[in-house]
Amino acid sequence: MGKIYAQRYINSLYFYGMKEQDKPWITLSKNTVYENPWIRIEHHEVINPNQNEGIYGLVHFKNTAVSIFPLDEEGNTYLVGQHRYTLDAYSWELPEGGCLIQDQESPLEAAKRELKEETGLQAQEWISLGTCYLSNSVTDEKAHMFLAKNLQQGIAAPEETESLVVRKIPIQEVFNMAENGEIQDALSLLTILKVKSLIS
Repeated sequence: MGKIYAQRYINSLYFYGMKEQDKPWITLSKNTVYENPWIRIEHHEVINPNQNEGIYGLVHFKNTAVSIFPLDEEGNTYLVGQHRYTLDAYSWELPEGGCLIQDQESPLEAAKRELKEETGLQAQEWISLGTCYLSNSVTDEKAHMFLAKNLQQGIAAPEETESLVVRKIPIQEVFNMAENGEIQDALSLLTILKVKSLIS
């Protein structure tokens, strides 16, 4: 397929195919198959965009996620290392956590709380880096990303389920870790990419 023909083909899909505002899925029924304080798993009977009946499993997150890229005046950031039960593997990540929607906590309040809990850091300047959805084929989990600057060191207070190692590291080394696969957490990678584009 030539370049010009391919572009015309893409344009025809846009103009004659489905519009962004269309809602091609029809939900016939849904029921909860499992629930805990953090997630709800639902089984849906649906009609798909091709008008065929089918099923869909949806994991609803009761909290939104937050990630924080702390940046000090010397150009260092802070990574948090921990063993992730779901993967049975060790993971280096940015400070992250959940925004307690049921307590009417704002994403910024959650980011400040999580940064202090996991690293002991407090920041005087906060910059929103936007939002993203982390795995939108099976979950509705939404995340808010922040850059935190003008840092002051305090005492960390991680949750009882967390056994964390905090690592202070130059920002370029974090970029390298993201590029070579040493950091594999999706939200951390997205936040790092946002920061890299912001300061480039």
